[in-house]
Amino acid sequence: MLCVSAVLAAYSIGADAQQPFPNRAVRLVVPSLPGGGTDISARLIAPKMSELLGQPVVIENRAGAAMMIGGELVARAAPDGHTLLMGIATLTINPHIHRKMPFDAVKDFAPVSQVAVLPNVLVIHPSLPVNSVKELIGFARAHPHQLSYASAGVGSNLHLTMELFLNMAHIRMVHVPYKGSGGAMVDLLSGQIAAMTTTSLSAMPLIRSGRLRVLGVTSAKRSIALPEVPTVAEAALPGFEAVQWYGVLAPAGTPRDIVGKLHAAITRALQETSVRERLLGDGAEPVGNTPDEFAAVIRNDLVKWGKVIKDAGITAE
Repeated sequence: MLCVSAVLAAYSIGADAQQPFPNRAVRLVVPSLPGGGTDISARLIAPKMSELLGQPVVIENRAGAAMMIGGELVARAAPDGHTLLMGIATLTINPHIHRKMPFDAVKDFAPVSQVAVLPNVLVIHPSLPVNSVKELIGFARAHPHQLSYASAGVGSNLHLTMELFLNMAHIRMVHVPYKGSGGAMVDLLSGQIAAMTTTSLSAMPLIRSGRLRVLGVTSAKRSIALPEVPTVAEAALPGFEAVQWYGVLAPAGTPRDIVGKLHAAITRALQETSVRERLLGDGAEPVGNTPDEFAAVIRNDLVKWGKVIKDAGITAE
C-alpha cells in the first residue's frame, strides 16, 4: 500500500509540473512604490494579461535599493514564468555604480518585452536667457561651471541623461543631486537651479503653464505629447538619445515557449485602445518588441551608460 501511495504521489507531482503554463497566479514584481511610472505601466497591462493567460496577474511592489530588492527576488525565483519583473532602465545603470550587485542584468534574466519608452525633457527656469538647446550650450560655454542642474540622485536615469548631454556638448555644469525628483523640481521652479532633465509626465503641466521652459526632448523621435518641441539630437547633438523604459523580464532559464506566451499576452495588452491612450497621453510610447530586441536594448544601454559613468567619474553616494 505504501509503495502504491508513493507512486500515486509521484505521478500527481509530475502531472502538476506538466500542466500548461500558467497553472496559478502570475506575480509581476514592481521594484518601486505604488503610483510611479513603473507601477502605472504594470497595472495598465496586468488586467489584459490576466484575461489572456487565464490566471490572475498580481502586482507586488518591492521597492528599495535602486530596484535591487525587487530585481533579486525575481532573479532568484523559479524559472517557470510565474514570477516576473517590471524592469526599468536603472537595470543597466546599477552595475556601473554599485560594486556588489545581487544579480547580473544579463545573465540572471530572460527579457520578455519592453512595455513603454518615456522620453525625458530638457527644461530650464524661464529666467535663464536662452530659448534653444544651442543657446543653452553657448551660454554654458561662456559661463563654465556657473550653471547648475538638478537630478533625482547620483546615478539616476535623469542624472545620467544630463551627463550624456554635457559630455556630447563639451560643457560643464554643477550637479546638485536630490533624493528624488520632487525636491529637484521645487528648486528648479524657484530659480535656485538653472536646468534639469525630467520625465515628460512630470514636466508637462509646468511646461504648459509657462513655469518651465522646455528646450528639447531626449528621445530619438519627437514626443507625441510635445510634437512642437525638437529632439536634442535634431536641435544640436546628432545621435543623442536617452530615455526611461519599462519592460517585463523573467528569471533566466525560463523556457522559450513560456516566454513566448508571456510576450503574446503583453503585446496584445499594449494593443488595447485604453492602454495605448493612457500611455500616449502621459507622453510614453507603447513598445511591445521581441525578447531578442529587448535583450539588445539592455546590452546597448549597459555599454552606453557604462561609458557615461566612467567619463564623468560617477560613483555611488
